Amino acid sequence: VQLQASGGGLVQPGGSLRLTCATSGVTPDHYAIAWFRQAPGKEREGVGCINGRDGATHYTTSVKGRFIISRDNAKNTVYLQMNGLKPEDTAVYYCAAPDSKYGCLELGRGLKYWGKGTLVTVSS
Repeated sequence: VQLQASGGGLVQPGGSLRLTCATSGVTPDHYAIAWFRQAPGKEREGVGCINGRDGATHYTTSVKGRFIISRDNAKNTVYLQMNGLKPEDTAVYYCAAPDSKYGCLELGRGLKYWGKGTLVTVSS
């Protein structure tokens, strides 16, 4: 099983970036895929998640209306479209998946698979 986040980079405040989570061994239509981030000196926090079964999405309050999670089942890929980026969005972003029997609202039961992160820097 592998998850790999990519697409990070440097972007100006107000700009957009799309992150990609490529998966192998887990398929986005059977597994919930969650995005997390960890800023320097801060704890890791959940950004959002897309359910495997029904594709329903969930977001943390600070990114609602700015970030959109989508998926391409044929490519086994999940995307995190980030718009209206702010300096406080600067972090290493990771994608992760729980056991297949858990959805986005059950992430507290534990994340089983983690990918390497990608750095997003929002700065002028």
